[in-house]
Amino acid sequence: MSPTLVRHQLPHSGSIRCDDPPVPDRSRRTRDWAEIQERMLIPLYEAAYDRLGIGPGTRLLGLGCGTGLALLLAAARGAQVSGVDADESRLELARERLTPEGGPEHTRLVSGGLEAAAPGDAAFNVVTAFHPVGCVSTVEGLTASLTAAAGLAERGSAVVLGGWGPVERCATAGVLGVAQRLADPRGDCTVGWPSGRDDLEELADRAGLRPDGSGRVACPFGYADPASAVRGLLSTGLFDAALEVTEERQVEKELAEALHPYQRSDGTVWMPNVFRYLIARTR
Repeated sequence: MSPTLVRHQLPHSGSIRCDDPPVPDRSRRTRDWAEIQERMLIPLYEAAYDRLGIGPGTRLLGLGCGTGLALLLAAARGAQVSGVDADESRLELARERLTPEGGPEHTRLVSGGLEAAAPGDAAFNVVTAFHPVGCVSTVEGLTASLTAAAGLAERGSAVVLGGWGPVERCATAGVLGVAQRLADPRGDCTVGWPSGRDDLEELADRAGLRPDGSGRVACPFGYADPASAVRGLLSTGLFDAALEVTEERQVEKELAEALHPYQRSDGTVWMPNVFRYLIARTR
């Protein structure tokens, strides 16, 4: 298997963020995402893979693959994987994970269109977009990316969309409200929660995909201590807009205060969440 990782500017996708603002210590944030935060979504990845029977014969394209954990899990099942992401630092870390030898012959990092991710002459038969749809500020951009990816897939291929579950079942919703409040002076970036229960279905319809089942899975966010929780949440990119208009120390302070209700007696932080995924099919 030769993983393919492509740098591609997918509008507002992949690294869960708003308008790609410059953020201090991007490399540190990338490491925090990989070492602290990304693992929180493993139940979502595994639930979708189990449902689809991901394994040998799967040719998977990961949109917004980030630092590559979801691709790594698919590859461990025998799938051939390719990935695209707009964040160069996350792609570099993904290459480290997927090709520990570090040789450039094992992974292609190409600046270009989605076509550069195609596995030779064979079309993809699975496409994933695991980043929460409710945190993508421009639905049109994600729709365009999904439409383009579907064009590289076989007819009837599975396309997996991920998103937050009901707000009342996601403890992290209140904490993310800090990001919205601090970023509000900008007036051009919304970290809002999904507005309805059919967000994923609506996105699939916009991209010309046919819904074919859905599921929910518990994805609790658990951290060793409040400091780790702050680092993990800041690494998502959801606070990037807030960091542009507010000092980092103040953002960290207010985020830590919002985490107090979820700190347990042993010092750990635990926030139960439910995520939802939709399986759609290319036409």
